[in-house]
Amino acid sequence: MMNEQENNIQDENVENLAQNGAVDADLEATAEVSEEEKLRSELSVATDKYARLFAEFDNYKKRTSKERVELIQSASKDVLNKLLPVLDDLDRALTAMQTAQEIESVKQGIDLVNQKFRKTLSQEGLKEMEDLIGKPFDPEFQEAITAIPSPSPDWKNKVIDVVEKGYFLNDKVVRFAKVVIGQ
Repeated sequence: MMNEQENNIQDENVENLAQNGAVDADLEATAEVSEEEKLRSELSVATDKYARLFAEFDNYKKRTSKERVELIQSASKDVLNKLLPVLDDLDRALTAMQTAQEIESVKQGIDLVNQKFRKTLSQEGLKEMEDLIGKPFDPEFQEAITAIPSPSPDWKNKVIDVVEKGYFLNDKVVRFAKVVIGQ
């Protein structure tokens, strides 16, 4: 009988071990599933954050490009507002020219408008390239439109004539001077 009881106890132990093994397997499967679900959840959160960040960056790019366009448009608006008085003066000078009897007064009026226009442009940072005739040709500031035989050897590769003036805007070339050089 004792043997039977021992066998029964051993059978129960084996059953318990088998059940515990099954429970352990279930726990491992649950742990794997929960680990897998946890990783999927983390991936979902990371993907959502990435999508939001990408959308935010795209909106930033669009906003800054729109602001840049508006800045350029408003900058030209300010300059044009400063030039409008000069345009008004030119209109008055043209009207006065039609009825003027004295040419000297018309010349003085046109000269005043010219001075006002140049002063307004210089206040905006425009500077004229000056004293180019007789200086060596510099392709960084000048554009040679033609080359003619130089009148003397010392005029070779020097500016002989300025066809169109060049201008700087805040020390940057905005228009190259068109010049004739000696060859």
